[in-house]
Amino acid sequence: MSRRCRLAIDAMSGDAGVTATVPAAASVMASDPDLELILVGQPDVLHPALQQAGLSDHPRLRVQAASEVVEMDESPSQALRYKKDSSMRRAIDQVRQGEADACVSAGNTGALMATARYVLKTLPGIDRPAICTTIPCRGGEFRMLDLGANIDCSAEHLFQFAVMGAELAEAVSAGQRPRIGLLNLGEEEIKGNDQVKQAAQLLQASDMDYVGYVEGDRMFANVADVVVCDGFTGNVALKSSEGVAAMISHYLREEFQRNLFSRLAGLVALPVLRSLRRRLDPRRYNGASLLGLRGVVVKSHGGADEVAFAQAIRTGRVEAMQAIPNRIDARLGQIFGKEMAR
Repeated sequence: MSRRCRLAIDAMSGDAGVTATVPAAASVMASDPDLELILVGQPDVLHPALQQAGLSDHPRLRVQAASEVVEMDESPSQALRYKKDSSMRRAIDQVRQGEADACVSAGNTGALMATARYVLKTLPGIDRPAICTTIPCRGGEFRMLDLGANIDCSAEHLFQFAVMGAELAEAVSAGQRPRIGLLNLGEEEIKGNDQVKQAAQLLQASDMDYVGYVEGDRMFANVADVVVCDGFTGNVALKSSEGVAAMISHYLREEFQRNLFSRLAGLVALPVLRSLRRRLDPRRYNGASLLGLRGVVVKSHGGADEVAFAQAIRTGRVEAMQAIPNRIDARLGQIFGKEMAR
């Protein structure tokens, strides 16, 4: 039997603000009778949007007032120090106070990470939280971390990322043991910097299913369920992939509009192209996890529309129901317990 799940939504966040977050909330609640939402934001902005979405008197939704908004270009330190009544801060507070099982925000990534880390703290054994997201690949999908929170990482940090990513992947795949790979510039053991080589040794000595190094082009070949890297490499790899996908889409449109024959060919291929677009639609994978915290926090893309933000809410619900922080904490306890027993 399913149980109720309550999420705190930073309703003022993202480029679109309430024009995306409120309709997304309405959409998800309509399809999930066990979901409760706390929409955090400025009441004078929120209430008209709720009324328009038909949520003014919804029994599974309440508004938590917050007078401030963290801007997308705001310094994380400034937001943390001076925006204590922001919708972002108040949404995370709901998790700390036990009022919500997870927080979802499309706000400034740096400010969200800094605020979540300050308010919720990190799990024992985790030095740095990491950003993890789901990426489509041939025959399925994989999870990748870190994607920008930690530029310089030690071997121990990479190992911690692997543990966190593995627990998340196993939880959402009904217990299937995930394959762990290290992103590297080659598959040979001699390649890579010292941190990656040392992380490989740590993973080889663990009981995780470590499959070795993964090159950038092999990420999409379904060779690993979790790909681990430092935040600099991960962010560049992710943004490069997004750029290549956008370029291919642009070239396809150009070619199908080149002349009458190509337009006719485009009409014939339209069902296939639409199917491809649905499969690769980034909105289906929106919602990055801030792993390593003592609570569930999900970061939506700042430019998310209603469909994309709804997916981020669903991601938060799944992670809350699977108690991901507790799973990571228990797994780290097993690992460190074994090390102390040696």
